[in-house]
Amino acid sequence: MINKIVASIAEALQGVKDGATVLMGGFGAVGQPDELIEGLIEQGARDLVVVANNAGAGKVGLAKLMEAGRVRKIICSFPRSAGSTVFEELYRAGRLELEIVPQGTLAERMRAAGAGIAAFWTPTAAGTKLAQGKEVRDFGGRPHVMEYALKGDVALVEAWEGDRWGNLTYRESGRNFNPVMATAADLTVAQVHHLRELGEIAPDHIHTPGIFVNRVVRVHRGHPWS
Repeated sequence: MINKIVASIAEALQGVKDGATVLMGGFGAVGQPDELIEGLIEQGARDLVVVANNAGAGKVGLAKLMEAGRVRKIICSFPRSAGSTVFEELYRAGRLELEIVPQGTLAERMRAAGAGIAAFWTPTAAGTKLAQGKEVRDFGGRPHVMEYALKGDVALVEAWEGDRWGNLTYRESGRNFNPVMATAADLTVAQVHHLRELGEIAPDHIHTPGIFVNRVVRVHRGHPWS
């Protein structure tokens, strides 16, 4: 019997290694898997490369992980935002590497990884500093930059509900980066607010099919919009 539900955050994060590339869902605080990130701090993995839309805010979630000294590099679209003081302090001190990727390109790089596509061409960032060192070709009279797929060792996502097969549904804006990240990692771990019996989630309401999910853990707190 397939049952991907695990009993604890600690069990959900077993096997995350030092130096892993970790995809973290969320758009700012919305849809960010804070309980899994807290568990990652306790688990102890370090020297991590984190892929996220933002570089954390305040002293919780991703910001707390960075403050604990566990992150070597962050790949994101918006490193500076309201409350991103931890990122700014670490970056200015030379303790954190940064790779900026345009938001649409970031999403497409992970979508490509999930679809088995090695690379793609995009006009985004052509002629800017973000294109330096990358291959550029002309298509239809317009320069395009080649971008490589971005795969994670681990994806940490937050969903509103899930079942024992790993089928997931997100709620409203909590959907954001979570579905694409779930497809793009060797190990996908989902924290959910509600566990459903098989068949309770209508097929048309499943945003991430269970084939992409390895572990599901229920959490009892979190953002009401997730």
